[in-house]
Amino acid sequence: MVYAANDMQRVGLVGGGVIGTGWAVRCLAQGLDVSMTDPGDGVEERTRTDIERIWPVMEQVGLGEGASPDRFSFHPTIDAAVAEAQFVQENVPEREDLKTDVIAEISRHAPSEAVIASSSSGLLPSALQSRANGPERVVIGHPFTPLYLLPLVEVMGGEQTSSETIIAAAGYYKRLGMRPLHVRNEIEAYIGDRLQEALWREALHLVNDGVATIPEIDAAITGGPGLRWAFMGIAMGWHVGAGDGGMRANMKHFAPTLELPWTKLEAPPFTDRLDELVGQGCEDETGERDWREMQARRDQTLIKIQEVINEYWYPEDEDGWPPITGVS
Repeated sequence: MVYAANDMQRVGLVGGGVIGTGWAVRCLAQGLDVSMTDPGDGVEERTRTDIERIWPVMEQVGLGEGASPDRFSFHPTIDAAVAEAQFVQENVPEREDLKTDVIAEISRHAPSEAVIASSSSGLLPSALQSRANGPERVVIGHPFTPLYLLPLVEVMGGEQTSSETIIAAAGYYKRLGMRPLHVRNEIEAYIGDRLQEALWREALHLVNDGVATIPEIDAAITGGPGLRWAFMGIAMGWHVGAGDGGMRANMKHFAPTLELPWTKLEAPPFTDRLDELVGQGCEDETGERDWREMQARRDQTLIKIQEVINEYWYPEDEDGWPPITGVS
């Protein structure tokens, strides 16, 4: 038995940083109460500063009833942060042993009906829930950054996760203005990160082999397929672009090239040379621009992109987004 999505008013955040702050801003912007804990030095001050900095962006996007940064509180311990929470989001570093320990501690102090979600980007929930009290309420809720603007959150249960937890977590994320994607089969790195990693490995090979620089690789994405991917994805872009024959014709046409050894799915050795090439390439592309200004411009661009998609593409109930399935 877990809280229903509409009954979730207080959110406990265990772990700050970019992800924890992103969740805090999302929740505060929808009028929820947020209780955070993190043992790091200066985390409370940095989090409050970041909330203040990001808040005008949320005002621009639109605030829910009761939205206010004043609903944020910081606590010295996990038990104090989660004691009254109906939903808890864990955001500690990506180490299975650490996350398992923290989730177990959360489960001892949070209400027995509270959903416990991990922001893990690749670990298996069956392992993370293995020592929790009430493992059926532990689930993955994997976001993408900037979390306060990007709608995708991957929801995946482990061997002991209940269908009720999946449904409640998905409903809660919808309340935050997000779009949950149910990963129905337990797998490392889920869906989004697997696709990103495949592209990143290929990019590293192109850099390592001297074929392209980082600015050239980014240009090949932002000026071409990336524009389609923002609202059509990879498959639908090809399907629509193929005309009457659709993807079936596209597959027949390009099937022979799929058997050619064009790509390298295994990552190249991570050497000092490759590290320098990638780092220097990013610095060359950045030039004299300040990262803070670039983040602000990124946020405004993402807002405008989503506004254009909402205006010209199909509404959410017609755009083909997969429903939550595989739960009873």
